[in-house]
Amino acid sequence: MTQQTTTSLSKPATGIVSAQWLSNEIQQGNQRLRIFDATYFLTDKTRDALQEHQAQHIHGAQYFDITQIADTDSPWPNTVPTAEAFEQAVRKLGVNNDHTIIAYDRLGLMSAARVWWLFRYFGHQNVAILDGGLPKWLESNFSVDNQAVNFPEGNFVASVAPELLKTADQVLAVANNVDKRSVVVDARAAARFAGTSPEPRPKLRSGHIPNSINLPFNSLLNNDHTFKDKQQIAAAFRDAGVDVSKPIITSCGSGVTACILALGLKQLGVENASVFDGSWTQWGSTESLPIATLSDDQ
Repeated sequence: MTQQTTTSLSKPATGIVSAQWLSNEIQQGNQRLRIFDATYFLTDKTRDALQEHQAQHIHGAQYFDITQIADTDSPWPNTVPTAEAFEQAVRKLGVNNDHTIIAYDRLGLMSAARVWWLFRYFGHQNVAILDGGLPKWLESNFSVDNQAVNFPEGNFVASVAPELLKTADQVLAVANNVDKRSVVVDARAAARFAGTSPEPRPKLRSGHIPNSINLPFNSLLNNDHTFKDKQQIAAAFRDAGVDVSKPIITSCGSGVTACILALGLKQLGVENASVFDGSWTQWGSTESLPIATLSDDQ
């Protein structure tokens, strides 16, 4: 008897799915599923994300290069592309508007949230990250392979949500106390925020955006790089001094881990946390923009 292929109608409403959830969807033969390996190595130049993907990935996964599905003419890395460029790129990956998008990375969670944010910025809500990424998948004893995947070209149509993206000028209004409502939350490590540790990218000033608050992205994660529960996430924002009832702008080094903060806020019911796309790479390299250090805050 031939096994019938089914299509699951379940949707990852929180933006996070477990390894078990994804395994079930694959086993059920969900034809509306698109899985992306969004691994990005910022500092470890000995590793090649694409090569590692080709050697080992979750069944059906394709590589999503956040450095190339971007405005590559921008002076800042990982800059959000135009709607037309994003449409063209994801159509080549076989994406339609009725697809469920799942992104993961090989570090547990670092760059996959950028894919979650990009799809939401371009109007697609049915998108999530794999909690704990590939390490959690392997720990759960789910299978991987090295088979290339080719889907028919998709017909994705973007619908931009401009409220999810902020520019340097909008962030400057917060830094200068012109915008007294919004809060800028920086996902970088505490030493980088304080200005006591150098930036991983050359020629960047050290410090942080005036009037911003530091909440390192890993404060929202367990040791296995899965997300903490809702109560713990709420406590992390509260302990950092972030009022989540206010409009929140997330920032980081280049707009990648800022998306982890935005996803954490979604767990608290904050749907429209925005991302400062240029983040510290733009701010720290623009001499006309003000900076602060730990000594300035004391």
